[in-house]
Amino acid sequence: MDYVIEAGKLQPYTTVEEAVRGDVTELKLKIRCDEPIAPEKIVLKWQIPVTETYCYWGPNVGTCRHLAAAWGPRMTSSRLASGAPVHSIISANDENRLTIAVSDANTPLDITTGVVEDAATTECKVTFFTLQCAPLTEYEATVRLDFRKINWCDALRGVAEWWENECGYAPANVPELAKRPMNSLWYSYHQYLDRREIVEQCALSEPYGMKTVIIDDGWQTADKGGYSHCGDWQPLGLPDIKQTVKEIHETGMKIILWYSVPFIGIYSENYERFKDMTLYGLFDDTTYCLDPRYKVVRDYLIDIYKRALIEYDLDGFKLDFIDSFCPSDKSNIPDDRRDFRSIDDAVDALMTEVKDALTAIKPDIMIEFRQSYIGPAIRKFGNMLRVGDCPCDALQNRRAIIDLRLISGETAVHSDMLMWNREDTVESVALQLGSVLFGVPQISVRLHLIPEDHKRALKYYLDFWTAHRDVLLNGKLFAASPATTYSCAHAEKDGEAVWVSYEDPVVGFVADKTTAVNCSARDHLYLEGFAGKKFIVVNCMGEEISRGEVSSAVEKVSVPQGGMVFVS
Repeated sequence: MDYVIEAGKLQPYTTVEEAVRGDVTELKLKIRCDEPIAPEKIVLKWQIPVTETYCYWGPNVGTCRHLAAAWGPRMTSSRLASGAPVHSIISANDENRLTIAVSDANTPLDITTGVVEDAATTECKVTFFTLQCAPLTEYEATVRLDFRKINWCDALRGVAEWWENECGYAPANVPELAKRPMNSLWYSYHQYLDRREIVEQCALSEPYGMKTVIIDDGWQTADKGGYSHCGDWQPLGLPDIKQTVKEIHETGMKIILWYSVPFIGIYSENYERFKDMTLYGLFDDTTYCLDPRYKVVRDYLIDIYKRALIEYDLDGFKLDFIDSFCPSDKSNIPDDRRDFRSIDDAVDALMTEVKDALTAIKPDIMIEFRQSYIGPAIRKFGNMLRVGDCPCDALQNRRAIIDLRLISGETAVHSDMLMWNREDTVESVALQLGSVLFGVPQISVRLHLIPEDHKRALKYYLDFWTAHRDVLLNGKLFAASPATTYSCAHAEKDGEAVWVSYEDPVVGFVADKTTAVNCSARDHLYLEGFAGKKFIVVNCMGEEISRGEVSSAVEKVSVPQGGMVFVS
């Protein structure tokens, strides 16, 4: 394959070695120089024919997946604390045409693809050192090009396995509780927390199958709104937090507590101590992002979490806003107090020390991270990856769960918290519940206030999820039509499948025992390849509607929105 390397002042010190193994090519980029040099952007680029090319995919690209011209290409950005270095070109029949992945998930880089108009080719680029990086004398990374004509989901699973097995990104252990439904209080209560209501919600949650409550922003401040009081991490908004945790545990629930890792507010007592160890200000300069390159900053953060774990008897941490650790205009200003030049290396050290400190106290500690910090590097430290905030948005939740699942191996992928209006229809509630079946559901409604039919649907769906959890989480997952954010998806394991129809009403045969969930706007599904099988249809609350036998190769079956058909 013909490729070009543009390395600027590092050009004399840069080489690329090519290794071809069938339809997989590896390009090993190496830099060796005698004196430290601050790297500028290094670009590795090549072109391939635009043949059977329909759309592209990246882990943080949202819903815009159509092709683009080379002068305005599609881009996947990655660094340790945001994104993942993988980018796919896919055919109209969901086959991989090229999946580009990079072995280095720490260094800031971009992967782009765009159509060259006068040649009908796709120009592919991997650009390294897209943000300010520390001077170096050595660097090495492998760019993996997978041209195999296989299902695009299998190509991404291959990347996840490559990162884990060959690139040094062994993921953190996932405790059993991280793969159980949870009640998060963020949408339901925001910062307005009360011990009695929290404990009441926990008592109500456990019968639904929820095993953990997440107490979010608000426990640490009596001043509601913003982050200007972050930094001291004292329970000012929930002063009886130890008693709260005790009573939560008495309900049978576990507790995860929220912390905004980088933020220190101007009204915190610690602000004066750390105000000259920050990267930049935000929210009208009422809050600053700490600079992890100072050991005193890292020690301060680690000590906060250790003390809270022991003093409050916590079961996990929601460590938020890690993607805010990024360079600023003043990052280049020398300071002898720092023990790291690279911000990404410092974040790696911080999160390694946090994980080691917490697991030394509680080996099965739960640690949640939220999009966009979801890549292979961050999976070393956390065992729960949650979809970014998308309140009431079934479409975004389903898309992001599938995106994360395909590159996250065994790490627990969680939905964004499900919330809905109490006056909404029960079918609309079920649409949200069905859209997150391939992840771990997080719920964020006030359980004592939702109407009875909502309660029945929630109970039915969480019971169904728990009963089929092994297939949903551990089965082989396939999603159709990535260009349309998935028309349907299914997981299959050991002869059992769960199929969710989002837009496409046709349910294909993949296993003798299949459950199909109708998350479309239609009131029917088509069973294809199930002739001779018996079926039972239930509505979104689990109430039986009909039963029968499939008598034709393709049979139309009435299934209400949010309902399910069980075929065996």
